[in-house]
Amino acid sequence: MLNLLLAIVVSASIDSTTLMIGDQTDLHLQVTMAPEEKATLPVFGNALQEDIEIVNRSAIDTTTLSDGRIQLQQALTITSFRDSLFAINPIPVVSGEDTFWTENMALNVVQPFEVDTTLAITDIKDIEKAPIWWWGIIRWILLVILLIGLAVGGYYLWRWWQSRKRDEEEPINPELLRPADEVALEKLDAIKAQKIWKDGKVKEYQTDLTDVVREYIGRRFGVQSTEKTSNETLHAMKPLIDKDLFGRLSKMLQLADLVKFAKWHTTPDENEQALTTAYDFVNETRPTPDPSPEGEEEETPQV
Repeated sequence: MLNLLLAIVVSASIDSTTLMIGDQTDLHLQVTMAPEEKATLPVFGNALQEDIEIVNRSAIDTTTLSDGRIQLQQALTITSFRDSLFAINPIPVVSGEDTFWTENMALNVVQPFEVDTTLAITDIKDIEKAPIWWWGIIRWILLVILLIGLAVGGYYLWRWWQSRKRDEEEPINPELLRPADEVALEKLDAIKAQKIWKDGKVKEYQTDLTDVVREYIGRRFGVQSTEKTSNETLHAMKPLIDKDLFGRLSKMLQLADLVKFAKWHTTPDENEQALTTAYDFVNETRPTPDPSPEGEEEETPQV
């Protein structure tokens, strides 16, 4: 019998022997035995004993100790809803025809408050609504507005930076550094020298001529004529120049439109007159130069 007792050792312990009613603790059941021995732990239902409930149970863990013995362990999570000092009955472990018992244990379950049994039973209180946390809501709204503002500001800052970078990278057209009338007259001189209309290139001639005038209008008057139709250009220029010059400009642009879009066949005089009108328009609208020294007169190009 002594050898059998030494071969199997059964023990149990509780993590906390004092609980508040409804709290939980673990009861640890342990069996240590020789490797040739066999032991069976008890199978519990929903209760360890009356008024002590089993909430959870672990699987049986088998471990081989350094001395070769086998150790079985299981944890039972227990609780109680009765205010009392419980004597926990010894727990049996069966090995063959023998039964081994754990030591006696105690569990003290404490009621944390007193219940006045003299008071009448009352209904459960109605559900109370939590107050609205206005400051928290306002804070989140302000945070969203701030994030939107930062995003919009960052977008426009990025666009400004890209525009500035693009402006720095794009080379400046040398023509923009010279007076508009000087550039226009120079281009008209080149058209005059070529006279490509004499080679049958009337459409190209009229297009080149009106392009020079439109570019000059854009730089001199700020009217983006290259992006407008002839009627839109004339409408914008009417209050800016005198009636006579407006009539000549209108005739020149309308003739160019007939050639470009209606395949109009111009006469040599009409081609020469269009060039003259272009010269007159630039010369009559160019900025007034500083007074020239007496006796000097500006030479007007002749067609």
